[in-house]
Amino acid sequence: MWLLGAGVSASAGIQTAWDMIWRFKRELYITQRKASRKSVEDLSHLAVQALLNAFVAESETLPKPGAPDEYSALFEATYPQEQDRRTYIEHMIRGMKPTQGHLALAALMQAKHTNIAWTTNFDHLLADACARTFGTTAALNSASLDGTALAGEFISEQQWPIEVKLHGDFRSRRLKNTSEELRHQDAKFRQQMIDACRRFGLVVAGYSGRDDSVMEALEAGLTEPGAFPGGLFWLHRGEHPPFERVTRLLDRAAAANVECGIVRIENFDETMIDLLRLLPKVDAAQLRAGALERRRFSFAPAPAGTKGYPVLRMNALAVTYPINCRKVVCDVGNAKDVQRIVEAADARLIVARTQAGVIGFGSDDAFRKTFEPFKITDFGLLTFEDRRLRYDSQERGLLRRALVAAIAQTCAMDVRPRGSRDLLAPENPASEEWQDLRHIVGQISGGVPKDRSISWREGVSLRLDWASDRVWLLFEPRIIFDGANEGTTAITSDFARERTVRRYNQVLDKLIDYWSRRLAGENIRALRIGDGIDAAYTLDKRSAFSYSVKP
Repeated sequence: MWLLGAGVSASAGIQTAWDMIWRFKRELYITQRKASRKSVEDLSHLAVQALLNAFVAESETLPKPGAPDEYSALFEATYPQEQDRRTYIEHMIRGMKPTQGHLALAALMQAKHTNIAWTTNFDHLLADACARTFGTTAALNSASLDGTALAGEFISEQQWPIEVKLHGDFRSRRLKNTSEELRHQDAKFRQQMIDACRRFGLVVAGYSGRDDSVMEALEAGLTEPGAFPGGLFWLHRGEHPPFERVTRLLDRAAAANVECGIVRIENFDETMIDLLRLLPKVDAAQLRAGALERRRFSFAPAPAGTKGYPVLRMNALAVTYPINCRKVVCDVGNAKDVQRIVEAADARLIVARTQAGVIGFGSDDAFRKTFEPFKITDFGLLTFEDRRLRYDSQERGLLRRALVAAIAQTCAMDVRPRGSRDLLAPENPASEEWQDLRHIVGQISGGVPKDRSISWREGVSLRLDWASDRVWLLFEPRIIFDGANEGTTAITSDFARERTVRRYNQVLDKLIDYWSRRLAGENIRALRIGDGIDAAYTLDKRSAFSYSVKP
């Protein structure tokens, strides 16, 4: 069986919980601070996000940013009346059509690979997908909060496939989406889910684990004899780890000898199509009939001259990366242990810890001296595989750190790691080599007027990503602060927003062009060593672009 959250409907255009959280924060900020909507219009801007988070953090009634009950509390604060919440959801899902992922799940149901889909969503996309796949609206048996007894009857009588809407349907008079409502999740639904955990495995997709009622049911299900006989797998995307409660649930499942784990994915639709291709009872003809084939694309030819087709320019550079790195198998601990050992040895190594062993770049002598005390049993090579670079794996993280080190040396920049991305800024902003950047944005360093203990520099954020079957370096012009802390977030956010708010297309185009040329190069090396394995890269100076044509 499957448990579906808002993330599975994101590609259909329906807002995810994260999307709604930022919109709720903006509405509350505008209402309570009497602020201009235009000042916080761009919710993707990091300065705007920091401003809204600072506003919420100062509130005495709202949970702190990132709290498990953040979504429900913000929804309730923004729309106190249930009727208003129902109207909001109805408007949000109106006219939406099922995605490839929904159609693929319907195909799994038709092939009897899936019996039950539990969902916290209010939309009708899975039902529409089943109607298209089965050729009738009667194939899927649905139960929501207005008919809790139906779910038990459907399951006991094995009237597969079944969809159970845990929070109700947007047309239902009983709609659960706020703290108080979620706290009193229907006891019958909860018990039915616990009972089902004894009979089936579970795949969780697009669900964050925010609802106490649902998570308590899954935790209670683990206490049942023979729980999750088909395993418990949590599909997770993005650079941040899942909620701590999700991790605890999977740790408990592993302790109970349940096959389980986090499955890193790019998105729900791609994952479902790939899964469908591996399963029996679903042939290629059925895939084509359900319009589930991958979207076709071809690489656009480079524009010639000053005129041509309309081009969408992107902040990404194609990366040619090393084929191999060193692999050392030894009796060493986890990733933190490895980093601590390398730092203690003061070794010029860039490393990562994987199941295969310690992998990285550096001289052979440095590797042997650092890890010989841990009984090296294999000293060889690891070849980077595309399948391991499609998501934020240890291998992709290693390639990113080595590339950032190479860029920092070549461009004379400081580096600050930030999870799966790095912030880079000029070591010496007064140097003549940054004159072209000054021509574009003016001053590139200075002090923050509201707090002279904080200084700033023009810089760039870097991370690696996978798209169109290759690795890309994504770069974003940023204001980098020195001397800032959590208590000064509002000050730095205001400053960054004021400095960048007037950077419209023309200036941004110049900035993308500047950083494309500044970062690009051939044989950019991370360590510049004469032996062992160094990390050498080539970055195209032309940023990625796209255009579309009618078929």
